[in-house]
Amino acid sequence: MRHRKFFSLPELNQAIRELLTKLNQRPFRKRPGCRASLFQELDRPALGPLPQERYEFHQWATARVNIDYHVEFDRHYYSVPYTLTGQEVAIRATLTTVEIFHRGQRVASHRRSHQPYQATTNPEHRPRSHQQRLAWPPSRLLNWAQSVGPATAQLFAAILESKPHPEMGYRSCLGILRLGQRYSVARLEAAALRAVSTGACSYRSVKSMLERELNRQPLEAPAARPPLEHDNLRGAAYFDPPDTPRVQ
Repeated sequence: MRHRKFFSLPELNQAIRELLTKLNQRPFRKRPGCRASLFQELDRPALGPLPQERYEFHQWATARVNIDYHVEFDRHYYSVPYTLTGQEVAIRATLTTVEIFHRGQRVASHRRSHQPYQATTNPEHRPRSHQQRLAWPPSRLLNWAQSVGPATAQLFAAILESKPHPEMGYRSCLGILRLGQRYSVARLEAAALRAVSTGACSYRSVKSMLERELNRQPLEAPAARPPLEHDNLRGAAYFDPPDTPRVQ
Protein backbone atom coordinates (compact mmCIF):
# COMPACT_ATOMS: atom_id res chain seq x y z
CA MET A 1 0.00 0.00 0.00
CA ARG A 2 3.02 2.30 0.24
CA HIS A 3 2.71 3.22 -3.42
CA ARG A 4 -1.04 3.95 -3.34
CA LYS A 5 -2.76 7.22 -2.52
CA PHE A 6 -6.00 7.53 -0.57
CA PHE A 7 -8.23 10.55 -0.34
CA SER A 8 -10.56 9.49 2.48
CA LEU A 9 -10.49 7.32 5.58
CA PRO A 10 -13.27 4.96 4.36
CA GLU A 11 -11.30 4.36 1.16
CA LEU A 12 -8.20 3.46 3.19
CA ASN A 13 -10.16 1.15 5.49
CA GLN A 14 -11.65 -0.67 2.53
CA ALA A 15 -8.18 -1.35 1.09
CA ILE A 16 -6.92 -2.59 4.46
CA ARG A 17 -9.95 -4.86 4.81
CA GLU A 18 -9.25 -6.51 1.45
CA LEU A 19 -5.58 -7.10 2.26
CA LEU A 20 -6.43 -8.37 5.73
CA THR A 21 -8.68 -11.07 4.23
CA LYS A 22 -5.84 -12.20 1.95
CA LEU A 23 -3.39 -12.23 4.88
CA ASN A 24 -5.66 -14.35 7.09
CA GLN A 25 -6.21 -16.89 4.30
CA ARG A 26 -2.54 -17.14 3.27
CA PRO A 27 -1.24 -20.70 4.06
CA PHE A 28 1.46 -21.12 6.67
CA ARG A 29 4.90 -22.13 5.43
CA LYS A 30 5.90 -24.57 8.19
CA ARG A 31 2.55 -25.87 9.41
CA PRO A 32 -0.80 -26.76 7.88
CA GLY A 33 -3.65 -24.28 7.75
CA CYS A 34 -3.80 -20.52 7.90
CA ARG A 35 -4.76 -17.79 10.38
CA ALA A 36 -8.44 -18.03 9.46
CA SER A 37 -8.56 -21.83 9.97
CA LEU A 38 -6.80 -21.61 13.34
CA PHE A 39 -9.24 -18.90 14.44
CA GLN A 40 -12.20 -21.16 13.58
CA GLU A 41 -10.55 -24.12 15.36
CA LEU A 42 -9.12 -22.53 18.49
CA ASP A 43 -10.37 -18.98 19.13
CA ARG A 44 -14.02 -19.00 18.06
CA PRO A 45 -15.08 -21.86 20.41
CA ALA A 46 -13.52 -19.97 23.35
CA LEU A 47 -15.21 -16.62 22.62
CA GLY A 48 -17.89 -15.42 25.00
CA PRO A 49 -20.91 -13.28 24.20
CA LEU A 50 -20.36 -9.56 23.70
CA PRO A 51 -21.58 -7.17 26.44
CA GLN A 52 -25.14 -5.99 25.97
CA GLU A 53 -24.02 -2.37 26.32
CA ARG A 54 -21.16 -0.63 24.58
CA TYR A 55 -18.12 0.35 26.62
CA GLU A 56 -18.51 3.77 28.16
CA PHE A 57 -15.64 5.89 29.41
CA HIS A 58 -15.84 6.59 33.13
CA GLN A 59 -13.98 8.48 35.84
CA TRP A 60 -13.32 7.46 39.44
CA ALA A 61 -12.99 9.76 42.42
CA THR A 62 -13.26 9.61 46.20
CA ALA A 63 -15.10 12.02 48.47
CA ARG A 64 -16.30 12.33 52.04
CA VAL A 65 -20.03 12.73 52.62
CA ASN A 66 -20.81 16.20 53.91
CA ILE A 67 -23.11 16.98 56.81
CA ASP A 68 -25.85 17.69 54.26
CA TYR A 69 -25.49 14.04 53.02
CA HIS A 70 -24.21 15.17 49.62
CA VAL A 71 -20.88 14.60 47.91
CA GLU A 72 -19.24 16.92 45.41
CA PHE A 73 -18.13 15.82 41.97
CA ASP A 74 -17.23 18.13 39.11
CA ARG A 75 -18.65 21.16 41.02
CA HIS A 76 -22.06 19.51 41.49
CA TYR A 77 -23.57 17.94 44.62
CA TYR A 78 -25.18 14.48 44.67
CA SER A 79 -27.10 12.97 47.57
CA VAL A 80 -26.40 9.67 49.33
CA PRO A 81 -28.28 7.99 52.20
CA TYR A 82 -27.97 10.25 55.23
CA THR A 83 -26.58 7.38 57.33
CA LEU A 84 -23.31 7.75 55.39
CA THR A 85 -22.65 11.28 56.64
CA GLY A 86 -18.95 11.61 57.36
CA GLN A 87 -18.05 8.39 55.51
CA GLU A 88 -15.66 8.13 52.57
CA VAL A 89 -17.23 6.93 49.32
CA ALA A 90 -16.09 6.18 45.78
CA ILE A 91 -17.67 7.94 42.80
CA ARG A 92 -17.92 6.47 39.32
CA ALA A 93 -19.00 8.97 36.68
CA THR A 94 -19.78 8.57 33.00
CA LEU A 95 -21.09 11.10 30.51
CA THR A 96 -24.67 10.40 31.62
CA THR A 97 -24.67 8.96 35.15
CA VAL A 98 -22.97 9.31 38.53
CA GLU A 99 -22.81 6.24 40.79
CA ILE A 100 -21.66 6.31 44.39
CA PHE A 101 -20.21 3.27 46.18
CA HIS A 102 -19.52 2.57 49.83
CA ARG A 103 -17.30 -0.40 50.63
CA GLY A 104 -17.89 -1.81 47.17
CA GLN A 105 -21.68 -1.52 47.32
CA ARG A 106 -23.55 0.98 45.18
CA VAL A 107 -25.55 3.25 47.45
CA ALA A 108 -26.74 5.94 45.00
CA SER A 109 -27.15 6.57 41.30
CA HIS A 110 -28.01 9.90 39.68
CA ARG A 111 -28.28 11.37 36.22
CA ARG A 112 -25.17 13.46 35.74
CA SER A 113 -25.67 17.21 35.90
CA HIS A 114 -23.29 19.88 34.69
CA GLN A 115 -24.91 22.77 36.59
CA PRO A 116 -22.18 24.15 38.87
CA TYR A 117 -22.82 24.37 42.60
CA GLN A 118 -26.33 22.96 42.36
CA ALA A 119 -27.63 19.84 44.10
CA THR A 120 -29.26 16.66 42.81
CA THR A 121 -31.17 15.09 45.69
CA ASN A 122 -33.06 11.82 45.96
CA PRO A 123 -35.90 12.34 48.47
CA GLU A 124 -35.39 8.78 49.75
CA HIS A 125 -31.93 9.76 50.98
CA ARG A 126 -33.40 12.25 53.43
CA PRO A 127 -33.99 11.02 56.99
CA ARG A 128 -37.54 10.32 58.08
CA SER A 129 -36.74 11.75 61.46
CA HIS A 130 -34.27 14.55 61.81
CA GLN A 131 -32.26 13.03 64.65
CA GLN A 132 -29.05 13.31 62.64
CA ARG A 133 -29.50 17.10 62.64
CA LEU A 134 -29.20 17.29 66.43
CA ALA A 135 -25.44 17.83 66.15
CA TRP A 136 -25.89 20.79 63.78
CA PRO A 137 -29.49 22.02 63.88
CA PRO A 138 -30.29 25.37 62.23
CA SER A 139 -30.64 26.96 65.66
CA ARG A 140 -27.01 26.16 66.46
CA LEU A 141 -25.81 27.76 63.25
CA LEU A 142 -27.98 30.83 63.80
CA ASN A 143 -26.80 31.18 67.40
CA TRP A 144 -23.17 31.15 66.27
CA ALA A 145 -23.98 33.69 63.56
CA GLN A 146 -25.73 35.92 66.11
CA SER A 147 -22.56 35.89 68.23
CA VAL A 148 -20.74 37.47 65.26
CA GLY A 149 -23.37 40.07 64.52
CA PRO A 150 -26.91 40.68 63.27
CA ALA A 151 -25.82 40.82 59.62
CA THR A 152 -24.17 37.40 59.86
CA ALA A 153 -27.30 35.96 61.47
CA GLN A 154 -29.41 37.47 58.69
CA LEU A 155 -27.02 36.00 56.11
CA PHE A 156 -27.29 32.51 57.60
CA ALA A 157 -31.07 32.75 57.74
CA ALA A 158 -31.19 33.82 54.08
CA ILE A 159 -28.97 30.89 53.05
CA LEU A 160 -31.04 28.33 54.94
CA GLU A 161 -34.33 29.74 53.66
CA SER A 162 -33.13 29.73 50.05
CA LYS A 163 -32.74 25.93 50.02
CA PRO A 164 -35.53 23.38 49.54
CA HIS A 165 -34.34 21.73 52.77
CA PRO A 166 -32.39 23.64 55.47
CA GLU A 167 -29.63 21.03 55.70
CA MET A 168 -28.72 21.77 52.08
CA GLY A 169 -27.51 25.18 53.29
CA TYR A 170 -25.23 23.72 55.96
CA ARG A 171 -22.31 23.51 53.53
CA SER A 172 -22.31 27.27 52.89
CA CYS A 173 -22.89 28.13 56.56
CA LEU A 174 -20.10 25.85 57.77
CA GLY A 175 -17.81 27.35 55.12
CA ILE A 176 -18.54 30.85 56.44
CA LEU A 177 -17.99 29.52 59.95
CA ARG A 178 -14.49 28.42 58.93
CA LEU A 179 -13.85 31.88 57.44
CA GLY A 180 -14.35 33.22 60.96
CA GLN A 181 -11.15 31.40 61.94
CA ARG A 182 -9.12 33.31 59.32
CA TYR A 183 -10.65 36.77 59.51
CA SER A 184 -11.67 39.02 62.35
CA VAL A 185 -15.23 39.23 63.59
CA ALA A 186 -15.51 42.82 62.39
CA ARG A 187 -14.44 41.95 58.84
CA LEU A 188 -16.75 38.94 58.69
CA GLU A 189 -19.70 41.00 59.92
CA ALA A 190 -18.93 43.72 57.35
CA ALA A 191 -18.76 41.13 54.56
CA ALA A 192 -22.06 39.63 55.72
CA LEU A 193 -23.69 43.07 55.68
CA ARG A 194 -22.49 43.65 52.12
CA ALA A 195 -23.68 40.17 51.07
CA VAL A 196 -27.16 40.75 52.50
CA SER A 197 -27.39 44.24 51.01
CA THR A 198 -26.39 43.10 47.54
CA GLY A 199 -28.29 39.79 47.60
CA ALA A 200 -25.07 37.77 47.22
CA CYS A 201 -25.90 35.37 50.05
CA SER A 202 -23.46 32.50 49.51
CA TYR A 203 -20.19 31.20 50.88
CA ARG A 204 -18.34 31.92 47.65
CA SER A 205 -19.49 35.54 47.61
CA VAL A 206 -18.48 36.17 51.22
CA LYS A 207 -15.12 34.50 50.67
CA SER A 208 -14.49 36.65 47.58
CA MET A 209 -15.40 39.82 49.48
CA LEU A 210 -12.96 38.99 52.27
CA GLU A 211 -10.14 38.04 49.91
CA ARG A 212 -10.59 41.20 47.84
CA GLU A 213 -11.16 43.29 50.99
CA LEU A 214 -14.46 44.59 49.68
CA ASN A 215 -15.73 44.49 53.25
CA ARG A 216 -13.52 47.50 53.99
CA GLN A 217 -15.30 49.62 51.41
CA PRO A 218 -18.42 51.52 52.53
CA LEU A 219 -21.73 50.56 51.06
CA GLU A 220 -22.98 53.09 48.55
CA ALA A 221 -26.57 54.19 48.83
CA PRO A 222 -28.46 53.92 45.56
CA ALA A 223 -28.37 57.27 43.82
CA ALA A 224 -31.66 59.06 43.35
CA ARG A 225 -32.76 59.31 39.76
CA PRO A 226 -32.81 62.91 38.49
CA PRO A 227 -36.07 64.13 37.02
CA LEU A 228 -36.29 63.61 33.29
CA GLU A 229 -36.64 66.78 31.26
CA HIS A 230 -37.32 66.64 27.55
CA ASP A 231 -39.48 68.54 25.08
CA ASN A 232 -41.39 65.39 24.17
CA LEU A 233 -42.32 64.62 27.79
CA ARG A 234 -45.61 66.45 28.27
CA GLY A 235 -46.62 65.30 31.72
CA ALA A 236 -50.07 64.68 33.17
CA ALA A 237 -51.12 68.33 32.88
CA TYR A 238 -51.12 68.06 29.11
CA PHE A 239 -54.14 65.79 29.12
CA ASP A 240 -57.57 67.23 29.90
CA PRO A 241 -59.83 65.48 32.38
CA PRO A 242 -62.52 63.38 30.68
CA ASP A 243 -65.29 65.82 31.59
CA THR A 244 -63.43 68.96 30.50
CA PRO A 245 -64.12 70.12 26.94
CA ARG A 246 -60.99 70.76 24.87
CA VAL A 247 -60.61 74.37 23.59
CA GLN A 248 -60.59 74.55 19.79
